[in-house]
Amino acid sequence: MNCFTFSKKMQVHHDQKPYSCGVCCEVCGSVFPTNTKLKIHVRTHTGEKPFSCEVCGSAFATKYQLKSHMITHTGEKICCCEVCDAVFPTNSKLKVHVRTHTGEKPFSCKACGSAFSTNGLLKRHMWRHTGVKPHSCEVCGSTFAINYQLKRHMQTHSGERPCSCQVCGSAFATNTELKIHMRTHTGEKPYKCEACGSSFSTKSGLKRHLRTHTQEKPYSCEVCGSSFSLRTYLTTHMRKHTGETPYLCVICGSVLSTSTNLKMHMRIHTGEKSCFCEVCGSGFSTNFKLKLHMRTHTGEKPFSCQVCGSAFADTSGLKRHMRTHTGEKPYLCQFCDLAFAISGNLKIHMQTHTGKKPYSCEVCGKECSTNFHLKKHKLTHTRP
Repeated sequence: MNCFTFSKKMQVHHDQKPYSCGVCCEVCGSVFPTNTKLKIHVRTHTGEKPFSCEVCGSAFATKYQLKSHMITHTGEKICCCEVCDAVFPTNSKLKVHVRTHTGEKPFSCKACGSAFSTNGLLKRHMWRHTGVKPHSCEVCGSTFAINYQLKRHMQTHSGERPCSCQVCGSAFATNTELKIHMRTHTGEKPYKCEACGSSFSTKSGLKRHLRTHTQEKPYSCEVCGSSFSLRTYLTTHMRKHTGETPYLCVICGSVLSTSTNLKMHMRIHTGEKSCFCEVCGSGFSTNFKLKLHMRTHTGEKPFSCQVCGSAFADTSGLKRHMRTHTGEKPYLCQFCDLAFAISGNLKIHMQTHTGKKPYSCEVCGKECSTNFHLKKHKLTHTRP
């Protein structure tokens, strides 16, 4: 491929920038960071070619295309990548570029062994070990290892969000953030897990997913030692120790530790049942409850007692069963100090103190303290 063809090829790439912030092409909607780049792009629609070769008369849309073309007349040597046809003014720059194809990383960190393709990248990496942060914020004094990080930080003070989504209008501080956001519209998921094939829209999403394969749990609780794969899981877990319940139900005043728990709790008030059984049509407020219900159809009992081998459909069933072996009775009556292994038994017992009889016969109106006693009573109406 000659340099002119390569230049035209590169122009196609430069003309398609759906994630860049700045000015927009009125013809095709492509977005560019400057008016100059937009002006060059518009020539692909108008056909304008203002730059002419004095030797042969060929016309081009940009000075760069003309310069690349002139090499065919001057015989000037240029450094061209044999893999992707990219061109470079010097062999050293070509050499660095080729490493993107070969994966070569000749610059290694003596502290941790990480490898890099250029000495500049290694130098920036070393600041992580040395703690050197040469770039400081004049507003709050925060320091950063890379000037780009400082530039992004400054936007937290200015509130500047110059990059806007052309689809929904959301604004972002950087092109990178906008590019990631655009994937919510395009459905693009460029990061693929080599283990199971799952795809993700961000590198951090893939990194979090990989922990499901490696079982890595880098976030540990300083109180009880429990480990978690995500920082958010640790934050939620810590509320068990602190008792923090930041999510409040505005209807009944209940407080919950996570937004997910609040969302599920609200379904008690709304009666929403978004998950339905394909076998019997029963509705449930969460996928977890549906999953438990499905075991009534499949007969699955994945939780086994290590003492006697009894199997149960859920962990709560196994937990209740284990009390038959341990003798544990954690539910205490506040009136007579009797203890029970199951909360339901305590609830029934409490009715002997309160006199409450919530179950009534539809035939004669007799009230019973339990559903079992009501069923037994109804037999007196059916007997001959």
